[in-house]
Formats: sequence, C-alpha cells, structure tokens
Amino acid sequence: MSFDSLGLSAELLRAVAEEGYTEPTPVQAQAIPVVLQGKDILAGAQTGTGKTAGFTLPLLQLLNQHAQGKGHRAVRALVLTPTRELAAQVAESVETYGRHLPLKSTVIFGGVKINPQIEKLRHGVDILVATPGRLLDHVQQKTLDLSKVEILVLDEADRMLDMGFIHDIRKILALLPQNRQNLLFSATYSSEIKTLADKLLDNPVLIEVARRNTAAETVQQMVYSVDRERKRELLSHLIGSKNWKQVLVFTRTKHGANRLAQQLEKDGLTASAIHGNKSQGARTRALAGFKQGEVRVLVATDIAARGLDIDQLPHVVNFELPNVAEDYVHRIGRTGRAGNEGEAVSLVCVDENGLLRDIERLLKREITKEVLPGYEPDPRIKAEPIQNGRGGDRNSRGRGRQQPAQRPRSDSQKPRVNRAGRSDRVRAEGSAEKSNGNTRVAQSGNTRVVQEKRTHPKTSASTTAAPPSANKRRRPSQRRERASLLGG
Repeated sequence: MSFDSLGLSAELLRAVAEEGYTEPTPVQAQAIPVVLQGKDILAGAQTGTGKTAGFTLPLLQLLNQHAQGKGHRAVRALVLTPTRELAAQVAESVETYGRHLPLKSTVIFGGVKINPQIEKLRHGVDILVATPGRLLDHVQQKTLDLSKVEILVLDEADRMLDMGFIHDIRKILALLPQNRQNLLFSATYSSEIKTLADKLLDNPVLIEVARRNTAAETVQQMVYSVDRERKRELLSHLIGSKNWKQVLVFTRTKHGANRLAQQLEKDGLTASAIHGNKSQGARTRALAGFKQGEVRVLVATDIAARGLDIDQLPHVVNFELPNVAEDYVHRIGRTGRAGNEGEAVSLVCVDENGLLRDIERLLKREITKEVLPGYEPDPRIKAEPIQNGRGGDRNSRGRGRQQPAQRPRSDSQKPRVNRAGRSDRVRAEGSAEKSNGNTRVAQSGNTRVVQEKRTHPKTSASTTAAPPSANKRRRPSQRRERASLLGG
C-alpha cells in the first residue's frame, strides 16, 4: 500500500514524498481513511509507528477543504499533549506536512514567555498544539477562543490521565463546541482510557494495530543483573566496550539524573541531564547536542523524555527500572522507531526484581537476562525499599510483602500555596495498584486530587483546619500547570 491510495491531496503527498516516505505504517494506513471520513477514533499503536502523521495528515486535509478567508483565523483544530517536548514534535510535523497548504499553526506551552504566544494567537491560527496548563492560562487571559474548534486530538491520552490532567481536560472540553470530531491517540491505553472514550467519543472506530502495552519487535531487550552500587561502573563499561555513540539513559529522579551525568563525565563520557528542573533553554541545548553527536549520553527522567523523537536512536538504557510497568514500554519506545532496529538494556539490582516481574507480566514474555563476568551480583546484598521517582514515597518492591504501588508524580510536581494559605497537591496514580498479587483499579481517570487547607494567619486559634483529604474544588487561579516540564 502507498500513500497515494489513502485519499490524500496532491499537496500532502508532495510533502510526504519530500520527507522520503513511500509507504504508510499500519496505524497510518488504518487511521487516515477513517479520519478523512469525519469519524471519531480511538487509536493505539506501538511507540514509534507513526501515530503523529496518522492524525496530522488527515487533519490538514480536512481543514484545507474549507480553508478560511483573509480575515481573522479562528482555531479549528486543537491538539493536546502532556509535555512540551511532545507538543514541539507534533507542531513540527504539522509544519512539515502542511508546508504546501495555506494553513497557519502554532504551539503553546509553559516555561517560556507568554507574550510571543499571545501575539501569534492574535494574528489567528488554524491549528493549535498545546499543553493543557498553558492553554487554560490563555483562556483565563481571554487571549484564546476555542468556540470554533472542529477537530480535537488527544495525543498520548493515557499519559495525560496518569499525570493528573483529567480535570484540566474536562475544563477544556467544556469550552469546545459539542459538534466536533474527536481523535484519541496513544502508544498504550488502558481500560480506563476506553471508559473515558465511551463518554467523549461518538461511535468511535477502534484502531489497534498491535497488542496493547507491547514493545516494538524491532527492539532487542536485555537485562544485566548487577549490584546497585556498581550500576554506573557497568554502564560506563558497556558504553566504552561496545562503542555506543548515542545512548539515552533513564533514571527515576532528577537528582539521580544529575548525579549520573556528572559521574559519566568523570569517566570521560560526554553526558547531559534533562529533567523538569532544567530550564527550557537548557533542555533544548542538551537535546540538540545529543542529536548532533556532541553529547554521547543523555540522562533523562521519564516525563522529560516523553515525546523525544530522535531519528534512529540505537540504544536505550534503564539505569533504574520504572515504578510503573507501562513506563517501560514508553522508555524503550524511544528506540526501534519507524521500523529501525534498536537495543534496550536494563541494569537490574536485587531491589528491582519485583519491578522486573511486573514488566514481564505486562509484556507477557520473559526478557533475556545475562551476568557479565566481573560484575556478578553479591548474593549477600539484601533488597532495600525503592524510592519512587517524581516525588513519590517509598515502597518495598524488592522484598517481602508488596505495598500498594502508587503512580509517581511528575518530575517537578510540588504543592502550590496560594495567597489564602491553601496547599494544593495533585497525585497521579497508576492504572492499577498491586497488593499481594491482586490488582485494584485506581480511581476513574487514574487521578486523585488531594487538597490541603492550612489555617489562615488571621483565623482564630479555636478554628479547626480542614483535614488534608478535604475535597474542595480548586480556584481557577490555582489551575496553573503543576510542573514546569509539563508545559504550564
């Protein structure tokens, strides 16, 4: 099958050909004709199989069929993404494939000045790519009108729910016209996503080109057993002995990413860290250096790497296994993209055996395990509790009775205190909590909002503060993005 058979216009086919593509991926071949028919879809595919072009190409064609005149352009297509990096990637695809069309687009996310974004919106755009927090900032400042949106795309919908964006998404949906086309795309999606889709979508077409929560077959997976204190030593050995030139390494925490990058530098390897505490400029420079080969090792947290699209990235290393098994699929999906081969290596210590079992259970397969001579684990070392990344507490995945595992919060998701003295905290939980081998499904949308109320300084001492679990609605002024990385 070729792109010519999908019903795309000559302008779009020209742009596709200029990018060197001749045949659509399975998700593109199934999604593009359905979207062109104006139907809602719920699409899932392995990471790196071309989901972005799967909705970008038909979206551009539908809008171009009824292009707006020379007057002010209203936003007619809205694409929501969970992170800045993913938003930038989608916006780049829109620009690339729409280069021969008279359509205008822009991207808005947090961490950068809002005034240039306001100026672009003032001139009018047809397609808007945004993160939820910054989008609502513009709505609050009355610099954005969403009343003319014809097509809504939720990209990485599962991640937006996991990261606590369900309430922001509901607010955004309330601003959109009832009569619209809705497209939900995701690398993985859970039963909770399907439940949400039943409420949002109108007779959607389900597109699932691969078994849910699976890694691409082009990715070779390997586990190296090693003591926790020798992981960095083994990582340097692997990079040097195998002559890896471009390696993306995952850690659980921002502090761990910084520390590992510094240690690798001392080992003579050029390395940079990317996470939520880094400024947008610093992240952009680190990523550019990695793509250009100036940086050999890029150390990242899970959320920071979300949406990273590095052409033909050969190696991904899990320096620490993720606390949530689904994140493993997203991590290794950075390699083996678009049919290219890739290698995913995990360094696993005794603390992480429980996490490894969860991953293998999700994948429905065992991952090849190996012990390198000279790096044999010491059997006398006992498992220790693992500290959740992204602000979570500690659990005991490695030994004994397993405690319910909570979805860790985002890289820089911290309580925000407003002028009234209230501290709001959003905790995103995983799609399932595990205890004694049983599974308990988390709350709808995988999100629980916990708000804490502190006594106002002027309040009488006899006044009793509301308990931390008091369920009180957030004020609009408090609704800013919780983390700089998440696009607030």
